Amino acid sequence: MSHYRTRMRGHLTVPGDKSISHRALLFAGIGAGSSTLVGLGTGADIRSTAACLRQFGVTITIGDDVTQVESPGFALWRAPASTLDCGNSGTTMRLLLGLIAAHPGLTAELDGDPSLRKRPMARVTQPLMAMGALIQAPDGRPPLMVTGQPLCGAVHVLPVASAQVKSALLLAGLFADGETVVVEPLPSRDHTERMLLGLGVRLDSRGTRHTIQGRGPRTVLPALGSFAVPGDPSSAAFAIVAAVLHHDADITVRGFSHNPTRVGFLRVLQRMGARLETSAETDVGGEPVADVRARTSTLTATDLDPSEVPSLIDELPILSLAAAAAEGTSHFHGLAELRVKESDRLAAIARLLSLLGVETHSGADWLEIVGRGGAAHLAAATVSFLPGLDHRMAMTAAVANLTSPSALEISGFVEAVASSWPNFSAAMAQLVQ
Repeated sequence: MSHYRTRMRGHLTVPGDKSISHRALLFAGIGAGSSTLVGLGTGADIRSTAACLRQFGVTITIGDDVTQVESPGFALWRAPASTLDCGNSGTTMRLLLGLIAAHPGLTAELDGDPSLRKRPMARVTQPLMAMGALIQAPDGRPPLMVTGQPLCGAVHVLPVASAQVKSALLLAGLFADGETVVVEPLPSRDHTERMLLGLGVRLDSRGTRHTIQGRGPRTVLPALGSFAVPGDPSSAAFAIVAAVLHHDADITVRGFSHNPTRVGFLRVLQRMGARLETSAETDVGGEPVADVRARTSTLTATDLDPSEVPSLIDELPILSLAAAAAEGTSHFHGLAELRVKESDRLAAIARLLSLLGVETHSGADWLEIVGRGGAAHLAAATVSFLPGLDHRMAMTAAVANLTSPSALEISGFVEAVASSWPNFSAAMAQLVQ
Protein backbone atom coordinates (compact mmCIF):
# COMPACT_ATOMS: atom_id res chain seq x y z
CA MET A 1 0.00 0.00 0.00
CA SER A 2 1.06 3.61 -0.55
CA HIS A 3 1.82 5.83 2.45
CA TYR A 4 1.27 8.98 0.40
CA ARG A 5 -1.33 10.59 2.68
CA THR A 6 0.80 10.23 5.77
CA ARG A 7 3.74 12.40 6.76
CA MET A 8 7.42 11.52 7.35
CA ARG A 9 9.10 12.68 10.54
CA GLY A 10 11.98 11.65 12.78
CA HIS A 11 15.55 10.48 12.47
CA LEU A 12 17.15 7.40 10.97
CA THR A 13 20.44 5.54 11.38
CA VAL A 14 21.45 3.51 8.34
CA PRO A 15 23.48 0.26 8.36
CA GLY A 16 27.28 0.38 8.39
CA ASP A 17 28.79 1.28 5.05
CA LYS A 18 28.94 -1.82 2.86
CA SER A 19 32.19 -0.93 1.04
CA ILE A 20 34.00 -0.08 4.27
CA SER A 21 32.60 -3.18 6.02
CA HIS A 22 34.03 -5.48 3.34
CA ARG A 23 37.41 -3.82 3.63
CA ALA A 24 37.40 -3.76 7.44
CA LEU A 25 36.86 -7.52 7.48
CA LEU A 26 39.55 -8.11 4.87
CA PHE A 27 42.14 -5.92 6.61
CA ALA A 28 41.32 -7.54 9.94
CA GLY A 29 41.77 -10.89 8.20
CA ILE A 30 45.18 -10.18 6.67
CA GLY A 31 46.58 -8.51 9.78
CA ALA A 32 47.98 -10.72 12.53
CA GLY A 33 46.10 -10.54 15.82
CA SER A 34 42.78 -9.34 17.25
CA SER A 35 40.47 -6.69 15.82
CA THR A 36 37.18 -5.28 17.04
CA LEU A 37 34.83 -3.91 14.39
CA VAL A 38 31.90 -1.74 15.48
CA GLY A 39 28.86 -1.04 13.29
CA LEU A 40 29.62 -3.56 10.56
CA GLY A 41 27.07 -3.72 7.73
CA THR A 42 24.25 -6.21 8.25
CA GLY A 43 23.59 -7.44 4.71
CA ALA A 44 24.20 -10.81 3.09
CA ASP A 45 27.13 -9.44 1.05
CA ILE A 46 29.10 -8.75 4.25
CA ARG A 47 28.31 -12.24 5.53
CA SER A 48 29.72 -13.63 2.28
CA THR A 49 33.06 -11.92 2.93
CA ALA A 50 33.08 -13.20 6.52
CA ALA A 51 32.28 -16.76 5.42
CA CYS A 52 35.11 -16.74 2.87
CA LEU A 53 37.63 -15.44 5.42
CA ARG A 54 36.66 -18.18 7.87
CA GLN A 55 37.74 -20.75 5.28
CA PHE A 56 41.27 -19.28 5.41
CA GLY A 57 41.45 -19.85 9.17
CA VAL A 58 40.25 -16.43 10.32
CA THR A 59 37.91 -16.55 13.32
CA ILE A 60 35.01 -14.09 13.06
CA THR A 61 32.29 -13.65 15.69
CA ILE A 62 29.52 -11.31 14.57
CA GLY A 63 27.41 -9.73 17.33
CA ASP A 64 24.57 -7.21 17.25
CA ASP A 65 26.89 -4.23 16.85
CA VAL A 66 30.39 -5.57 17.61
CA THR A 67 32.34 -8.09 15.51
CA GLN A 68 35.46 -9.80 16.84
CA VAL A 69 38.14 -11.00 14.42
CA GLU A 70 41.12 -13.21 15.28
CA SER A 71 43.59 -13.82 12.47
CA PRO A 72 46.88 -15.70 12.17
CA GLY A 73 47.94 -13.15 9.55
CA PHE A 74 47.93 -13.36 5.77
CA ALA A 75 51.14 -15.42 5.50
CA LEU A 76 49.53 -18.17 7.59
CA TRP A 77 46.23 -18.38 5.75
CA ARG A 78 45.33 -22.00 5.00
CA ALA A 79 43.86 -23.37 1.79
CA PRO A 80 40.03 -23.40 1.86
CA ALA A 81 38.45 -26.83 2.15
CA SER A 82 35.72 -26.03 -0.37
CA THR A 83 34.68 -23.47 -2.98
CA LEU A 84 34.56 -19.88 -1.73
CA ASP A 85 30.93 -18.81 -2.11
CA CYS A 86 30.84 -15.05 -2.69
CA GLY A 87 27.05 -15.02 -2.97
CA ASN A 88 25.92 -11.86 -4.78
CA SER A 89 28.98 -9.84 -3.76
CA GLY A 90 31.27 -8.60 -6.52
CA THR A 91 33.37 -6.79 -3.91
CA THR A 92 34.05 -10.05 -2.07
CA MET A 93 35.15 -11.83 -5.22
CA ARG A 94 37.27 -9.09 -6.76
CA LEU A 95 39.16 -8.12 -3.61
CA LEU A 96 39.80 -11.74 -2.65
CA LEU A 97 41.15 -12.36 -6.16
CA GLY A 98 43.90 -9.82 -5.52
CA LEU A 99 44.83 -11.39 -2.18
CA ILE A 100 44.72 -15.06 -3.16
CA ALA A 101 46.70 -14.40 -6.34
CA ALA A 102 49.54 -12.95 -4.23
CA HIS A 103 49.72 -15.86 -1.75
CA PRO A 104 52.16 -18.52 -3.12
CA GLY A 105 50.86 -22.04 -2.79
CA LEU A 106 47.31 -21.03 -1.89
CA THR A 107 44.72 -22.44 -4.30
CA ALA A 108 41.03 -21.57 -4.21
CA GLU A 109 37.94 -21.63 -6.38
CA LEU A 110 35.64 -18.59 -6.19
CA ASP A 111 32.00 -18.80 -7.21
CA GLY A 112 28.75 -16.98 -6.58
CA ASP A 113 25.03 -16.87 -7.25
CA PRO A 114 23.58 -16.73 -10.79
CA SER A 115 23.71 -12.92 -10.80
CA LEU A 116 27.40 -12.80 -9.82
CA ARG A 117 28.23 -15.47 -12.41
CA LYS A 118 27.15 -12.99 -15.11
CA ARG A 119 29.44 -10.18 -13.92
CA PRO A 120 32.73 -9.57 -15.76
CA MET A 121 35.90 -10.46 -13.86
CA ALA A 122 38.42 -10.02 -16.70
CA ARG A 123 38.91 -6.39 -15.63
CA VAL A 124 40.56 -7.85 -12.49
CA THR A 125 42.00 -11.14 -13.73
CA GLN A 126 43.85 -9.70 -16.74
CA PRO A 127 45.90 -7.08 -14.85
CA LEU A 128 46.59 -9.63 -12.10
CA MET A 129 47.88 -12.10 -14.67
CA ALA A 130 50.13 -9.35 -16.02
CA MET A 131 51.74 -9.39 -12.55
CA GLY A 132 52.26 -13.16 -12.76
CA ALA A 133 48.99 -14.45 -11.29
CA LEU A 134 47.73 -17.89 -12.25
CA ILE A 135 43.96 -17.66 -12.76
CA GLN A 136 41.68 -19.97 -14.71
CA ALA A 137 38.66 -18.06 -16.00
CA PRO A 138 37.54 -19.59 -19.32
CA ASP A 139 34.97 -16.91 -20.23
CA GLY A 140 36.14 -14.15 -17.88
CA ARG A 141 33.30 -14.87 -15.46
CA PRO A 142 32.91 -17.03 -12.32
CA PRO A 143 33.62 -19.68 -11.28
CA LEU A 144 37.34 -18.80 -11.11
CA MET A 145 40.27 -20.98 -10.03
CA VAL A 146 43.20 -19.07 -8.52
CA THR A 147 46.62 -20.46 -7.58
CA GLY A 148 48.76 -18.01 -5.65
CA GLN A 149 52.14 -17.10 -7.12
CA PRO A 150 54.98 -14.68 -6.31
CA LEU A 151 53.84 -11.52 -8.08
CA CYS A 152 55.85 -8.66 -9.55
CA GLY A 153 54.80 -5.02 -9.39
CA ALA A 154 53.34 -3.50 -12.56
CA VAL A 155 51.76 -0.35 -13.94
CA HIS A 156 48.02 -0.61 -14.54
CA VAL A 157 46.11 2.02 -16.51
CA LEU A 158 42.44 1.29 -15.92
CA PRO A 159 39.98 1.91 -18.78
CA VAL A 160 37.08 2.37 -16.32
CA ALA A 161 37.07 3.93 -12.86
CA SER A 162 36.40 1.06 -10.46
CA ALA A 163 37.18 1.03 -6.75
CA GLN A 164 36.88 -2.77 -6.72
CA VAL A 165 39.48 -3.24 -9.45
CA LYS A 166 41.77 -0.59 -7.98
CA SER A 167 41.54 -2.18 -4.54
CA ALA A 168 42.24 -5.70 -5.83
CA LEU A 169 45.37 -4.48 -7.61
CA LEU A 170 46.60 -2.45 -4.63
CA LEU A 171 46.14 -5.46 -2.33
CA ALA A 172 47.99 -7.69 -4.78
CA GLY A 173 50.67 -5.01 -5.10
CA LEU A 174 51.10 -4.88 -1.32
CA PHE A 175 52.19 -8.52 -1.28
CA ALA A 176 54.07 -8.39 -4.62
CA ASP A 177 57.75 -7.60 -5.15
CA GLY A 178 58.46 -4.07 -6.35
CA GLU A 179 56.30 -1.09 -7.10
CA THR A 180 52.71 -1.29 -8.33
CA VAL A 181 51.00 1.72 -9.92
CA VAL A 182 47.26 2.01 -10.57
CA VAL A 183 46.04 4.90 -12.73
CA GLU A 184 42.29 5.61 -12.94
CA PRO A 185 40.51 7.68 -15.60
CA LEU A 186 38.44 9.35 -12.85
CA PRO A 187 38.57 9.27 -9.04
CA SER A 188 36.69 6.36 -7.43
CA ARG A 189 35.92 5.69 -3.75
CA ASP A 190 39.12 5.69 -1.70
CA HIS A 191 38.32 3.56 1.36
CA THR A 192 41.11 1.06 0.60
CA GLU A 193 43.71 3.81 0.34
CA ARG A 194 42.62 5.36 3.63
CA MET A 195 42.85 2.03 5.44
CA LEU A 196 46.23 1.15 3.93
CA LEU A 197 47.64 4.47 5.06
CA GLY A 198 46.15 3.91 8.52
CA LEU A 199 48.15 0.68 8.77
CA GLY A 200 51.40 2.41 7.84
CA VAL A 201 51.65 1.04 4.31
CA ARG A 202 53.80 3.02 1.87
CA LEU A 203 51.15 4.32 -0.50
CA ASP A 204 51.37 7.50 -2.54
CA SER A 205 48.04 8.71 -3.95
CA ARG A 206 48.16 11.77 -6.17
CA GLY A 207 44.87 12.46 -7.89
CA THR A 208 44.03 9.35 -9.90
CA ARG A 209 47.54 7.81 -9.69
CA HIS A 210 48.23 5.41 -6.81
CA THR A 211 51.65 3.91 -6.12
CA ILE A 212 52.23 1.17 -3.54
CA GLN A 213 55.57 -0.30 -2.50
CA GLY A 214 55.31 -4.10 -2.40
CA ARG A 215 56.80 -5.92 0.53
CA GLY A 216 56.59 -9.47 -0.82
CA PRO A 217 54.28 -12.37 0.07
CA ARG A 218 55.65 -12.85 3.62
CA THR A 219 54.69 -9.33 4.65
CA VAL A 220 53.21 -9.15 8.15
CA LEU A 221 50.64 -6.44 8.77
CA PRO A 222 49.47 -5.37 12.22
CA ALA A 223 45.94 -6.15 13.36
CA LEU A 224 43.37 -3.57 12.35
CA GLY A 225 42.56 -3.18 16.05
CA SER A 226 39.49 -1.20 17.10
CA PHE A 227 37.67 0.12 14.04
CA ALA A 228 34.29 1.86 13.71
CA VAL A 229 32.33 1.64 10.46
CA PRO A 230 30.34 4.79 9.58
CA GLY A 231 26.83 4.65 8.13
CA ASP A 232 26.35 3.77 4.47
CA PRO A 233 25.70 6.79 2.20
CA SER A 234 24.22 4.53 -0.48
CA SER A 235 21.55 3.43 2.01
CA ALA A 236 21.07 7.00 3.25
CA ALA A 237 20.30 8.11 -0.30
CA PHE A 238 17.01 6.19 -0.34
CA ALA A 239 15.71 7.79 2.84
CA ILE A 240 16.86 11.24 1.70
CA VAL A 241 15.21 11.00 -1.72
CA ALA A 242 12.05 9.60 -0.09
CA ALA A 243 11.88 12.71 2.11
CA VAL A 244 12.58 15.07 -0.78
CA LEU A 245 9.82 13.52 -2.93
CA HIS A 246 7.23 12.98 -0.19
CA HIS A 247 4.52 15.64 0.05
CA ASP A 248 5.06 16.22 3.82
CA ALA A 249 8.48 15.17 5.10
CA ASP A 250 11.17 16.41 7.47
CA ILE A 251 13.69 13.75 8.51
CA THR A 252 17.34 13.51 9.55
CA VAL A 253 19.67 10.69 8.55
CA ARG A 254 22.42 10.41 11.15
CA GLY A 255 26.07 9.49 11.10
CA PHE A 256 26.78 8.33 7.56
CA SER A 257 30.01 8.64 5.59
CA HIS A 258 30.56 11.97 3.85
CA ASN A 259 33.64 10.80 2.01
CA PRO A 260 33.82 13.12 -1.03
CA THR A 261 34.09 10.11 -3.34
CA ARG A 262 30.73 8.80 -2.04
CA VAL A 263 28.32 11.73 -1.73
CA GLY A 264 28.01 12.94 -5.29
CA PHE A 265 24.29 12.21 -4.99
CA LEU A 266 23.94 14.98 -2.39
CA ARG A 267 25.57 17.49 -4.72
CA VAL A 268 23.24 16.49 -7.56
CA LEU A 269 20.11 16.64 -5.38
CA GLN A 270 21.05 20.11 -4.13
CA ARG A 271 21.58 21.20 -7.72
CA MET A 272 18.05 20.01 -8.47
CA GLY A 273 16.66 22.09 -5.61
CA ALA A 274 16.52 19.60 -2.74
CA ARG A 275 16.27 21.17 0.73
CA LEU A 276 19.20 19.50 2.50
CA GLU A 277 21.15 20.61 5.57
CA THR A 278 24.40 19.01 6.79
CA SER A 279 25.40 19.05 10.47
CA ALA A 280 27.31 17.17 13.21
CA GLU A 281 30.39 16.73 11.03
CA THR A 282 33.04 14.52 12.61
CA ASP A 283 35.45 11.66 11.82
CA VAL A 284 34.82 7.91 12.26
CA GLY A 285 37.32 5.24 11.25
CA GLY A 286 39.34 7.74 9.22
CA GLU A 287 36.22 8.79 7.29
CA PRO A 288 34.32 12.10 7.43
CA VAL A 289 30.84 11.56 8.87
CA ALA A 290 27.81 13.86 9.19
CA ASP A 291 24.03 14.08 9.61
CA VAL A 292 21.74 15.28 6.81
CA ARG A 293 18.31 16.79 7.27
CA ALA A 294 16.02 16.34 4.24
CA ARG A 295 12.66 18.01 3.65
CA THR A 296 9.94 18.02 1.04
CA SER A 297 11.27 19.80 -2.05
CA THR A 298 10.37 20.82 -5.56
CA LEU A 299 12.97 19.48 -7.99
CA THR A 300 14.05 20.64 -11.42
CA ALA A 301 15.78 18.51 -14.04
CA THR A 302 19.56 18.31 -14.28
CA ASP A 303 22.30 17.03 -16.55
CA LEU A 304 24.76 14.50 -15.15
CA ASP A 305 28.33 14.60 -16.46
CA PRO A 306 30.40 11.39 -16.80
CA SER A 307 32.97 12.84 -14.36
CA GLU A 308 30.32 12.77 -11.61
CA VAL A 309 29.31 9.13 -12.06
CA PRO A 310 32.00 7.35 -9.96
CA SER A 311 30.96 9.34 -6.87
CA LEU A 312 27.31 8.26 -7.19
CA ILE A 313 27.40 5.00 -9.16
CA ASP A 314 25.31 3.07 -6.61
CA GLU A 315 22.82 5.91 -6.15
CA LEU A 316 21.89 6.25 -9.83
CA PRO A 317 18.69 4.20 -9.52
CA ILE A 318 17.27 6.43 -6.78
CA LEU A 319 18.57 9.60 -8.48
CA SER A 320 16.71 8.47 -11.59
CA LEU A 321 13.50 8.36 -9.56
CA ALA A 322 14.23 11.90 -8.35
CA ALA A 323 14.65 12.96 -11.98
CA ALA A 324 11.37 11.23 -12.84
CA ALA A 325 9.59 13.39 -10.25
CA ALA A 326 11.36 16.61 -11.30
CA GLU A 327 10.16 19.36 -13.60
CA GLY A 328 11.84 19.10 -17.01
CA THR A 329 14.02 16.57 -18.79
CA SER A 330 17.22 15.21 -17.20
CA HIS A 331 20.15 13.82 -19.17
CA PHE A 332 22.52 11.32 -17.52
CA HIS A 333 25.75 10.50 -19.35
CA GLY A 334 28.65 8.08 -18.75
CA LEU A 335 26.52 5.21 -17.44
CA ALA A 336 28.20 2.23 -19.15
CA GLU A 337 29.20 0.77 -15.76
CA LEU A 338 25.51 0.32 -14.91
CA ARG A 339 25.33 -2.41 -17.54
CA VAL A 340 27.50 -4.74 -15.42
CA LYS A 341 26.17 -4.23 -11.88
CA GLU A 342 23.95 -6.75 -10.01
CA SER A 343 21.67 -6.44 -13.01
CA ASP A 344 21.80 -4.35 -16.17
CA ARG A 345 20.80 -1.34 -14.09
CA LEU A 346 20.49 1.00 -17.04
CA ALA A 347 17.87 -1.25 -18.62
CA ALA A 348 16.28 -1.91 -15.22
CA ILE A 349 15.95 1.82 -14.46
CA ALA A 350 14.32 2.48 -17.83
CA ARG A 351 11.96 -0.47 -17.30
CA LEU A 352 10.92 0.61 -13.79
CA LEU A 353 10.35 4.22 -14.79
CA SER A 354 8.28 3.09 -17.78
CA LEU A 355 6.07 1.05 -15.43
CA LEU A 356 5.61 4.25 -13.37
CA GLY A 357 4.41 6.12 -16.45
CA VAL A 358 7.67 8.01 -17.02
CA GLU A 359 9.01 8.57 -20.53
CA THR A 360 12.67 7.62 -20.94
CA HIS A 361 15.16 7.27 -23.77
CA SER A 362 18.48 5.44 -23.44
CA GLY A 363 21.59 4.32 -25.29
CA ALA A 364 24.69 2.30 -24.50
CA ASP A 365 25.84 4.74 -21.79
CA TRP A 366 23.19 7.43 -21.46
CA LEU A 367 19.68 7.93 -20.12
CA GLU A 368 17.15 10.69 -20.73
CA ILE A 369 14.30 11.04 -18.22
CA VAL A 370 11.25 13.21 -18.89
CA GLY A 371 10.19 14.42 -15.45
CA ARG A 372 6.56 14.22 -14.34
CA GLY A 373 6.68 17.37 -12.21
CA GLY A 374 6.19 15.60 -8.89
CA ALA A 375 5.96 12.12 -7.37
CA ALA A 376 2.19 12.61 -7.24
CA HIS A 377 2.13 11.99 -11.00
CA LEU A 378 3.81 8.57 -10.89
CA ALA A 379 1.54 5.72 -11.94
CA ALA A 380 0.63 2.51 -10.14
CA ALA A 381 2.56 -0.57 -11.23
CA THR A 382 3.35 -4.19 -10.51
CA VAL A 383 7.08 -4.80 -10.08
CA SER A 384 8.79 -8.17 -9.58
CA PHE A 385 12.31 -8.87 -8.31
CA LEU A 386 13.96 -12.27 -8.50
CA PRO A 387 15.61 -13.46 -5.27
CA GLY A 388 19.24 -12.34 -5.09
CA LEU A 389 18.77 -9.72 -7.76
CA ASP A 390 19.01 -6.02 -7.63
CA HIS A 391 18.55 -4.65 -4.12
CA ARG A 392 18.95 -1.01 -5.16
CA MET A 393 16.26 -1.30 -7.82
CA ALA A 394 13.93 -2.92 -5.28
CA MET A 395 14.47 -0.09 -2.78
CA THR A 396 13.93 2.48 -5.53
CA ALA A 397 10.55 0.90 -6.25
CA ALA A 398 9.75 1.01 -2.52
CA VAL A 399 10.52 4.75 -2.39
CA ALA A 400 8.20 5.29 -5.37
CA ASN A 401 5.51 3.43 -3.45
CA LEU A 402 6.08 5.58 -0.36
CA THR A 403 5.91 8.91 -2.19
CA SER A 404 3.25 8.33 -4.86
CA PRO A 405 -0.52 8.27 -4.25
CA SER A 406 -0.74 5.24 -6.56
CA ALA A 407 0.30 2.09 -4.72
CA LEU A 408 2.82 -0.24 -6.31
CA GLU A 409 2.64 -4.00 -6.01
CA ILE A 410 6.21 -5.21 -5.35
CA SER A 411 7.03 -8.92 -5.27
CA GLY A 412 10.35 -10.48 -4.28
CA PHE A 413 11.26 -7.38 -2.28
CA VAL A 414 12.44 -9.02 0.95
CA GLU A 415 14.77 -11.39 -0.87
CA ALA A 416 16.17 -8.63 -3.08
CA VAL A 417 17.11 -6.22 -0.28
CA ALA A 418 18.68 -8.90 1.93
CA SER A 419 22.12 -8.32 0.39
CA SER A 420 22.47 -4.76 1.71
CA TRP A 421 19.68 -3.57 4.07
CA PRO A 422 17.47 -6.40 5.35
CA ASN A 423 15.56 -4.03 7.71
CA PHE A 424 14.85 -1.38 5.08
CA SER A 425 11.05 -1.63 5.31
CA ALA A 426 10.99 -1.43 9.11
CA ALA A 427 13.43 1.50 9.12
CA MET A 428 11.32 3.48 6.68
CA ALA A 429 8.05 2.54 8.39
CA GLN A 430 9.17 4.15 11.66
CA LEU A 431 9.43 7.49 9.84
CA VAL A 432 5.83 7.34 8.60
CA GLN A 433 3.22 8.98 10.83
